[in-house]
Amino acid sequence: MAYDAVIFDLDGTLLDTLEDLSDGANAVLSGFGFPAHPTQAYRLMVGRGLRILVTEALPEQERSDEMIRRMQDALGEHLRAHPVTKTRPYPGIPELLSALERRGVPMSICTNKPDALTHLVVEKLLAAWRFVGVQGQRDGLPRKPDPAGALALSREMGRPPQTTLFLGDSDVDMETAIAAGMRPIGAAWGFRGAEELRSAGADRVVSDPLDLLELLDEA
Repeated sequence: MAYDAVIFDLDGTLLDTLEDLSDGANAVLSGFGFPAHPTQAYRLMVGRGLRILVTEALPEQERSDEMIRRMQDALGEHLRAHPVTKTRPYPGIPELLSALERRGVPMSICTNKPDALTHLVVEKLLAAWRFVGVQGQRDGLPRKPDPAGALALSREMGRPPQTTLFLGDSDVDMETAIAAGMRPIGAAWGFRGAEELRSAGADRVVSDPLDLLELLDEA
C-alpha cells in the first residue's frame, strides 16, 4: 500500500452528529431566552470547537466573554447528558472501518470536539473498532487546523505523515492535513460539501466511505 494509516475527523465524517448538536445548542439558546436556528444552519458553525459554535449561535450583540463561557458550559453539560440521542455512523462507515481493520491499517480520530465528549461518543458508537488514538480538544493541545494533534497521532500509529490519509468534511480538516504533510481527502457526505473541500485543498473528494479503500494503493 502506498498509504498505510488513516486519521479521521469525527463530526460530519464518521458520525452524523448534526441533529444532536443543533438540538443541544437550540435548547441552551432557548434557556437563555435567545432565538434558535434551523438545524441546517449549524453545518457552518460546527468543526472548530464548542466555543466558536456557541459564539456564532448567539445573537451578535450578546457575544460577551461571560455569555460565551456560560453558553459553552451549558452546551457541554447538555451534550454530555445526551451524547448520542440521534447521532449515528454514516452509511458505509462501519464497512469502511471493518475493511481497514482487516487490512491491518492503523486508524485514529482527530477532532475539535471536547476530548471527554469525544471519548464518550466513540465509546458508545464506535467501540467495535480499534483506534490507536482518539484525540479531542483539550488543554495543552492546539485545535485544528494546527497540525500538532495530527502529527502526534501519526507518531502514535508509527506511520509517517507522508503515508497517512486524513479524511474530513471541512476546510479545517483539509488545512490540518496539508499542514501536517498528510494527504487531504474530503468526505462529500459531511456538513460542508465538495465545493468547500476542493477550495480548501482536498486532493480527492470521495462520495462514499468505501471509496477511501481505493486510495490506499495510489502512489
